[in-house]
Amino acid sequence: MNVIVHFSDLHIGDSEFNEEVFIRAVSEINYLQPDMIILTGDITSNGYYAEYKQATKYLEMFEAPLFAVPGNHDARNLGYQTFEEVIGERSWKLTMDDDLTVMGIDSSSPDENKGHIGNPQHLWLEHQLDECAINENFAIVALHHHVIPIPQTGRERNVLSDAGDVLKTLTTHDVDLVLSGHKHVPNIWKINNTIVVNAGSLCSKKLRGKISNSYMVYNITEEEIEIFLNNLGGEKFLFGKYARNKL
Repeated sequence: MNVIVHFSDLHIGDSEFNEEVFIRAVSEINYLQPDMIILTGDITSNGYYAEYKQATKYLEMFEAPLFAVPGNHDARNLGYQTFEEVIGERSWKLTMDDDLTVMGIDSSSPDENKGHIGNPQHLWLEHQLDECAINENFAIVALHHHVIPIPQTGRERNVLSDAGDVLKTLTTHDVDLVLSGHKHVPNIWKINNTIVVNAGSLCSKKLRGKISNSYMVYNITEEEIEIFLNNLGGEKFLFGKYARNKL
């Protein structure tokens, strides 16, 4: 079984960043001993170099390997350059246990809130997904911006500008999981054979209504995918359970 933790939207450097909640999250997640952690963007508040340096000290507290993609806040103030220097590549691919492939793609645009994948990155993604299909690998794609509108988030403004083309690629390639953040609201959609999961905010005080800080846990076996929503310091419940597409 592969155990993956997914969280998003830390907003380090902002007055709304809740350090106490973040430290609690580190303790809970380290206790789970996941195989990997996926962070879907907005690590910083304004993309400043000092915020990135502060963020690295926080992220080093996690014991599992952590892989991140940038969010719209991270791309501000030349942050898209700093991300590569301090965090790592903005788009990447890794394979776990020879049959599970995770791809991170950069949906951010410098100094803009809206998301965009763009043709070169889209072609790269299609090529990687073609390989996954040939090898019958379990495929996960992680990005910051949501590809489908999220309920309880008000008027839709910041979905990917090329969401239609990206969603077609994801679903026609039977991508197993699509992970994103951005809206601070947990949600699951299932389209064809693709499960699209939006994580809430791990530790920002910018929360809608009674929604809590939270993170996702994915238990992936040869037969099924279990998705748990873990509210910080509170309840944990099964958010979704699905049979695997590729056996």
